Amino acid sequence: MVIQKFEDIIAWQKAQDLAVEIFSDFGELRHWGFRDQICNAATSISNNIAEGFDRSSDADFSRFLYIAMGSASETKSMLYLALRLKFISDDRQKMLIEQSDEVSRIIRGLIKSLTKK
Repeated sequence: MVIQKFEDIIAWQKAQDLAVEIFSDFGELRHWGFRDQICNAATSISNNIAEGFDRSSDADFSRFLYIAMGSASETKSMLYLALRLKFISDDRQKMLIEQSDEVSRIIRGLIKSLTKK
């Protein structure tokens, strides 16, 4: 199956879900620097997948997917800090980290599929 639009990419869908969860937990946080950093990192995941999809080559798409994985790692790092700062509960942090890891695994699989072509 050939993907016709970025909205059909499961990694993009899951990244959007993660961003919504991050915004619901941190969107009203009074520590605006932290809030902006984690929300921007989470948003960057799906945005880089979308931008890369519409590039001219699989190599370009892969490059943007690696950037998206970096944003997922940044989000995950911020979640560890959020717990230490007591911005979220331990259970919530674990759930969001699992989501972030899932997104990274899917992106990694997409990169592998592009390099096999």
